[in-house]
Amino acid sequence: MTEGKQVELLSGADMVVRALADEGVEYIYGYPGGALLHVYDAIFRQDKITHVLVRHEQAATHMADGYARASGKAGVALVTSGPGATNTITGIATAYMDSIPMVVLSGQVPSQFIGTDMFQETDMVGISRPIVKHSFLVKKAEDIPEVLKKAFYIAQTGRPGPVVVDLPKDITDLTKKYPYEYPDKVKIRSYSPPAKGHGGQIRKAADLLVNARRPVIYAGGGVVMGNGSEELRQLARQTGAPVTNTLMGLGSFPGSDKQFVGMLGMHGSYTANLAMHHSDLILAVGVRFDDRVTNGVSKFCPTAKIVHIDIDPASIAKNIPVDIPIVGPVSSVLKELNHEVAQISSSQDKEALENWWKQIEEWRTGRGGLFPYEQAEGVIKPQQVIQALYETTKNDDAYITTDVGQHQMFAAQHYLYDKPNRWISSGGLGTMGFGLPAAMGVKLHNPDATVACVTGEGSIQMNIQELSTCKQYDLGVKIINLNNQALGMVRQWQTMQYNSRYSHSYMDSLPDFKKLVEAYGHVGLSVTKASDLLPAMEEAFSLKDRLVFLDVAVDPNEHVYPMQIKDGSMRDMWLSKTERT
Repeated sequence: MTEGKQVELLSGADMVVRALADEGVEYIYGYPGGALLHVYDAIFRQDKITHVLVRHEQAATHMADGYARASGKAGVALVTSGPGATNTITGIATAYMDSIPMVVLSGQVPSQFIGTDMFQETDMVGISRPIVKHSFLVKKAEDIPEVLKKAFYIAQTGRPGPVVVDLPKDITDLTKKYPYEYPDKVKIRSYSPPAKGHGGQIRKAADLLVNARRPVIYAGGGVVMGNGSEELRQLARQTGAPVTNTLMGLGSFPGSDKQFVGMLGMHGSYTANLAMHHSDLILAVGVRFDDRVTNGVSKFCPTAKIVHIDIDPASIAKNIPVDIPIVGPVSSVLKELNHEVAQISSSQDKEALENWWKQIEEWRTGRGGLFPYEQAEGVIKPQQVIQALYETTKNDDAYITTDVGQHQMFAAQHYLYDKPNRWISSGGLGTMGFGLPAAMGVKLHNPDATVACVTGEGSIQMNIQELSTCKQYDLGVKIINLNNQALGMVRQWQTMQYNSRYSHSYMDSLPDFKKLVEAYGHVGLSVTKASDLLPAMEEAFSLKDRLVFLDVAVDPNEHVYPMQIKDGSMRDMWLSKTERT
């Protein structure tokens, strides 16, 4: 206790709410239930934190996630025990796979009844253990301030991730008061994230980078969450190397920049995948070499030496062997790497780099652009929808969230993200139903921003009940529905790998989305003709304070290309239904 400071006595429930306020939390997303009613009463009696009532607990976690991806700070979800807690599991796993900071507070039955199968009891700590960075079961009310401080510290430092705090009902009892003081900082003996990278390794990396003849900078979500985008841009300028992004890394390097060769991987650009395959040096920053990038591991970039920078030592050489591992925060490692490169940049082989760029430009122009597609008269292509979205919002510093499927890939390919934290999508888990609540979390904290959710008719129905939440809190997000009346990515795979046996991938009995949205009190627009697309898009975004659902009928037969050929190298791609590299 701070010497000379008057001791304040609070109940456990009031401690929870006060600690969140002292941590700087402005919004929590939740849904009440019996195990948490003491906490909800404490929320009612204060005015520092706004509680957002979702319509499903999964949406609470996705709202917290969307906020975290846009801000870099931990989002907070509050749910009751039993089914309330288990409904958050998908959202927690989504955050865990993409290294997103989140604190989930779950109610629990009273301490003395834990393990008795009491009504609405589940072992939340045990259930969530494989998909959290850490979890706490609070055993004493007096521990609440320190536990919450630790929870936020763990969630937001090192490799970020979700933390669960399980709160038995008895420790939040309103009638029992305890001394309250929120710690200024905490130290956890067994947890010590690295503060900087190894200087010798960074110097070796600089030497390889400067002397490479065909370098590629491969940047992922760790650059976004690690606030390393400015340092990445500086390094790209110094070295002149081409830059490619993972799905999660989009925006860490400007998408409209001439050095950007597009997203890489399964549905990455022709240019990026070929550049990776033929490179002699890959600088991998804040990435994990997941299967959606590497394709056949044994054939991955056979002539390249690899430098891997990551905050998490467990990610380095986990999937692909590397030549120079560097463990440390992305921003500080890149800053030091920039300094080392500057010392030796005069020795760079400029002619080799020029030849490398000539080859890259041949790949670019040879395919008629990064993502060519054939237009058809009378049919709206999904790519056209994303391009219309880009033309309408490119000057608005817009935030774009997505659900998962073909529309997600089209949004990744055809919208140019020039800033970090503007592209918000579920990568590692691939969670349908993510897009709308994520957009809501972004919009709530950035009420004047342009926020759009790109979705499909399958994904949007996963959490469509949150249109009610949007109405209650006046969240004027724009929803762009690429309606192809099917689970598009499933159908694409069934076309290419299952001889067009479309087992349960077509969506029959779809609602009239325009009428459904209007029933929730919002604006619905339908587009079936290409000539109406851009005017409808402009109308949607002109209604600044209204939620607008733009339902666009797109070509149901369109596929996402390029598409890597299973177990091949990065250069092995389908370029259309009949053409391959």
